Amino acid sequence: MDAFSIHGGQRLTGSISVDGSKNASLPLLAASLLTNETVTYDCVPELSDIANMGRLLEELGCNVSRTDDKVTVIAVDETKSHARYDIVRTMRASVCVLGPLLARRGEVRVSMPGGCAFGDRPIDLHLRGLEALGAKIELDGGNIIARADRLQGATIFLGGPFGSTVLGTANVMSAATLAKGRTIIESAACEPEITDLANLLNAMGAKISGAGTPRITINGVEELGGATHTVMPDRIVAGTWAIAAAMTNGDVEIERFPLDHLLAVTDVLSTVGVHVNQTDTSQDSKCCTVQVVSERHLKPVMFTTQPFPGFPTDLQAQMMALLCLSRGNSIITEKIYPERFMHVPELSRMGAKLVRQGATVIVQGVDHLVGAPVMASDLRASASLVLAGLAAEGETIVSRVYHLDRGYSKMEKVLTELGANIKRIPDDQIIDGLPIVETVPAKKLVQTNR
Repeated sequence: MDAFSIHGGQRLTGSISVDGSKNASLPLLAASLLTNETVTYDCVPELSDIANMGRLLEELGCNVSRTDDKVTVIAVDETKSHARYDIVRTMRASVCVLGPLLARRGEVRVSMPGGCAFGDRPIDLHLRGLEALGAKIELDGGNIIARADRLQGATIFLGGPFGSTVLGTANVMSAATLAKGRTIIESAACEPEITDLANLLNAMGAKISGAGTPRITINGVEELGGATHTVMPDRIVAGTWAIAAAMTNGDVEIERFPLDHLLAVTDVLSTVGVHVNQTDTSQDSKCCTVQVVSERHLKPVMFTTQPFPGFPTDLQAQMMALLCLSRGNSIITEKIYPERFMHVPELSRMGAKLVRQGATVIVQGVDHLVGAPVMASDLRASASLVLAGLAAEGETIVSRVYHLDRGYSKMEKVLTELGANIKRIPDDQIIDGLPIVETVPAKKLVQTNR
């Protein structure tokens, strides 16, 4: 496993571009299982989660090829329907194959999913939605087994205790495209990744309306065909880069920035004193160029994570890192995953003053952060530690950065292009959280001094 060595204090400047969305790409790739024709995707990020989804699709009888950021998928053997634990355990989004496989092949066996460990994230809403479409579901040895001759349209409520389910909406919507009759999903997730998936499915011949609203209507069709689709920009990566610029008092231009999908984030940033300005108003605000600059002194703020269009839970940790440097007390409340605070003790090791009370953290701003050895625990918590390291005095070692490789393509290279002093090092070069420094043997020193 690798680690990042970061020497903080470098002001980020320059221009970067946002990759395609990981959270959109995974259900999009899974939708390839709904047809035996070729589906081609542009702007697919090069991430470990994407590679694992490719491996899973190959095990499910697909040919998967990649050239640069283009991925092509075609199902050549539709007799395979077992998503094994070895792959599924590496990422939660692998459960997205459940709906497409069931609708197209009539039977599926999927292991219970893995992914980041920051609280309970059940998939009961996925299963309830598929059962409403007529699937027979059972659990056997950690596997979900679902069967159906042909799914039947139905009205399905997908609201949960912490809001709508994004992957559950993707699963049910994908399955309903081949169901007989009309399906209505009430309390559907409104995230832009769902709209992106609906756009692909409609290009394949589906009849979906209302994506991006709480009510989605799907009129089932007999079959779907191939399509070409460009993946939307990753709003979480975009938000992370904007916060990185702010933490270093930088001046960064970000291309392919999904401004329209980050209004809750830019509103909070504006209150803090960070300005994200669209440089060309003729561009589509869903994919435009922005300039990120910040005021000299950051102000405190209160915000709560919510389902889209509210503040995304996936940017909560990064925003907390920024607020550690504000003047005053900020209050952050986590409404999506109340246990998603594994970054709190690690940021505290760097001098942050954080007080957690249940699902709320009070952030007492400090003058500066101090570099320290810290350990990544999940994808977005890891990102917050890197951002803190960029602004901290001295060296920060972030261990277990394989978490970051799941959601950020070559993160250290992107930040280096902006002027950060960051490099990837093997874990075997670290002892007690600190990098090993090569020393010159005493005898050699004597010879050199002569």
